Amino acid sequence: MRRVYEGSVDGRGRRIAIAASRFNRLVTDPLVAGAVEELRRHGVEDADVDLAWVPGAFELPLAAERLAASGRYAAVVAIGAVVRGATPHFDHVAGQAAAGLAAATRATGVPVAFGVLTCDTMEQAFDRAGGKAGNKGAEAALTALEMAGLLEAIEKEEG
Repeated sequence: MRRVYEGSVDGRGRRIAIAASRFNRLVTDPLVAGAVEELRRHGVEDADVDLAWVPGAFELPLAAERLAASGRYAAVVAIGAVVRGATPHFDHVAGQAAAGLAAATRATGVPVAFGVLTCDTMEQAFDRAGGKAGNKGAEAALTALEMAGLLEAIEKEEG
């Protein structure tokens, strides 16, 4: 094996954007708080974190792509909560959010971390927003830092 690349989660000097959904805000507020706290814990200054609120998870990909394309951020954390209901609406919103966020990453080359909960019940969502299953917003923030560090390590080698 010639080279092994790994991303550092050291956030010092990195600017991070968070795109968050207002829909299901009882869930997304603690996810955002978890993401911000995780970024702080890894050295990202409060002044280096910007937050963009969107109406719902369906709107996250456009906001995330614009933030990523701006050139101001090392990574974007997308946060939302889609909870299954009695109609196929869940499948459309969750699927399009996931596909759109993946497309934003590929289009811009900037990591967009997927912090969108897709749960069957509100109880599951609360469990993942700081409850017994942890805080998936914090996990997404850590993923964003690691991916930013990985891309930086690869670019150093290329340069």
